[in-house]
Amino acid sequence: MNPLEYMAFLLLRSLRRLHLARLVRIGAKRNFNDYFKGFDKNEAVRGIFGDKTEEVLRNLKVEFMGLFGYMGVDNTDGHLLVNARYLENGDKTDIYLDVIHELCHVKQYMEGKELFDGRYEYVDRPTEIEAYQYTVNEARRLGLSNERICQYLKTEWMSEEDLKKLAKHLEVGC
Repeated sequence: MNPLEYMAFLLLRSLRRLHLARLVRIGAKRNFNDYFKGFDKNEAVRGIFGDKTEEVLRNLKVEFMGLFGYMGVDNTDGHLLVNARYLENGDKTDIYLDVIHELCHVKQYMEGKELFDGRYEYVDRPTEIEAYQYTVNEARRLGLSNERICQYLKTEWMSEEDLKKLAKHLEVGC
């Protein structure tokens, strides 16, 4: 695990233990379908959940955060965490791909997989590779170029070396 990711993980874990997480979250959990319309009919999402798509999305909760981050899955109950500012101001294609990525993690959580397995670096973690692979497949289906996909994959917590490693796992030329 890279140092920045590890520090963020420790901070979030500390906030949970101290019950300070409420300071970075905005209100109650909401229904996924109230904010993400039409995903139950989306081909990529149906590819994740199959015949259970409508049921899973009907029961999936979303919690909005205000201070940091983009999107994630809460590993205590599998609900989606979304930064409200990112949802409002982020690139719409990136947001869409992030939703697809995080829904893969929701499925992994439902299957009992360890989402944050510390034995692996972020870019080598099986759950991340699986979610990114599904997301890259969707990006390609949308017609995104390798350059645009690499732009999507690059995050502020990922070094150039990490990006190259992740891209290699995903067979994307960055």
